[in-house]
Amino acid sequence: MVSEGLTAPQAIGTVKGPGEDGNQYVFITADNRQVKIGEFVYYEVQPTGSTDARPTWQILGKISARCLIDHLPDRIFADTEISPEAIAALVGFVHPNPEIYEVTVDVIGYFHPALGFMNPRITPDPGAKVYLASDPSLKQVLNKKQPGEVGSAYIGSLLLRDLGAVPIALDVKELVSTHMAILAGTGSGKSYTAGVLVEELLLPHNRAAVLIFDPHGEYGTLSEMRGHPAFQSADGYGPQVKILQPQEIQIRVSSLDYYDVLTLLPEMSDRQQSILNKAFGLLKRHRKGDYRWGVTDLIAAVYEADSSQDEEGNEKIGSSAPAIEWKLERLARSPYFHNQYHLAPKDLFEPGQVTVLQMNEISQEEQQVICATVLRQANQARMNTQKELIEPGDENFLPYPVFILIEEAHRFAPAHEPSRCKMILRTILSEGRKFGLGVGLITQRPGKLDSDVLSQCMSQFIMRIVNPVDQDSLKYGVEAAGRDLLKELPALTKGQVIISGACVNTPVLCQVRKRLTVHGGETLNAPEMWQNYFRSHQVESRRIEQAPMVTRTRPKTFGGVSIE
Repeated sequence: MVSEGLTAPQAIGTVKGPGEDGNQYVFITADNRQVKIGEFVYYEVQPTGSTDARPTWQILGKISARCLIDHLPDRIFADTEISPEAIAALVGFVHPNPEIYEVTVDVIGYFHPALGFMNPRITPDPGAKVYLASDPSLKQVLNKKQPGEVGSAYIGSLLLRDLGAVPIALDVKELVSTHMAILAGTGSGKSYTAGVLVEELLLPHNRAAVLIFDPHGEYGTLSEMRGHPAFQSADGYGPQVKILQPQEIQIRVSSLDYYDVLTLLPEMSDRQQSILNKAFGLLKRHRKGDYRWGVTDLIAAVYEADSSQDEEGNEKIGSSAPAIEWKLERLARSPYFHNQYHLAPKDLFEPGQVTVLQMNEISQEEQQVICATVLRQANQARMNTQKELIEPGDENFLPYPVFILIEEAHRFAPAHEPSRCKMILRTILSEGRKFGLGVGLITQRPGKLDSDVLSQCMSQFIMRIVNPVDQDSLKYGVEAAGRDLLKELPALTKGQVIISGACVNTPVLCQVRKRLTVHGGETLNAPEMWQNYFRSHQVESRRIEQAPMVTRTRPKTFGGVSIE
């Protein structure tokens, strides 16, 4: 840790002895206000055989538990008319804090600027003083990057300190290369936090290439980054924001594979699936290279796959081909799949650009296929570019790392259901780091997200979750957070997040900063909207009532003949 400055640190407690395991110790204190769960404290030791120039090491730890072990008699507190402090003074107890607490600390270690935290396994002696870590020291040791540095993402400030006293900046390199997950209940601020991260990625000191799958149309407000002074730099940089409406999302049919098409076709029998699979084999055999086949070509291949010859040598078409043709014609009428038009990787990704695919009007099956296709092509593009298998003019040429953010991730990689995206996500999450393809998953139901997919996300942002099933899933899928902080999940409020994993030096409780752009996923204020409706309705009704009335007498008729 860094120097505490000219002011001598004030001890807040005294070490009692070791804790339940070898990485814990217990200290005694009368200071109830500063010994909060998740707070950072340290003790000092004299290193033996160390080449470090400092005379002492400051061994940082995090408070994981506390309990009251001594206090005034309960009877004193029973009468609300009597001051416990006055009774304590009468019996000779003059200490300002008569309560005594036993506090358990999990050791994090000594911070080395080059190596990070190292646990020297030197336990504190009984009687050693315990100090509260200072704000400047925490700013240095918690963050792998400092705010404003190239490769940093200022997400907010340490929750247990004054707002802004200890800024929390994430390591973007680790964040996007080892993948991340934002896990939170409804209304906890997960989309807001994701918006803050995207803003940080598009600031001048990062200029990332970002793609967002947006099933609810919440990220359209990111367009406010265009021309925003915070995102401009002296060299002329300004982020590009492409918001693609559902009708603008176009996928080339020839980029689909057998399983993509199978997902889009309803109620396929075993024989129909077999014929379709055989038809794809025929297409690969007949249409070599990068031939862009269409639905008509696939239908022809289906008829070829379902044809046979009778005993007289006449060609005979089976009953499956016409049924598959009818289903494929439905695919041909889809507004999202075309024979020629296509969103190629070079159109979706560029440094300093965020592309938002708004899929709020697209069916679940079509969303699955669109997401699977884009993920597969982006992964292949990065691999082939890295291996120098494609030229700069190719639509799949991606000579830079990219980051893909997926909202409602449990829809695309469900825990116990088949999904077109699940296998592709597993592949990217396990291998994408080598080729510069990072993925961020956002979900309000971590218990419904595939455990293999979740376990591959090395940075986690965990917000308020009250569902017991979702809480249990975190204990096994999110190892870095620590059981002590996970206990705090139900008590977190909106905008408060536990950050753990590769992007920070140690798990922290953070208050997310205010967004620079407007949040697009705010909960509608139903009572206010109802009141506004009735106020405007009453004004309109009053206007109609006050309008001059024109009396018009209807002529009397009988049998179509006027009787006036």
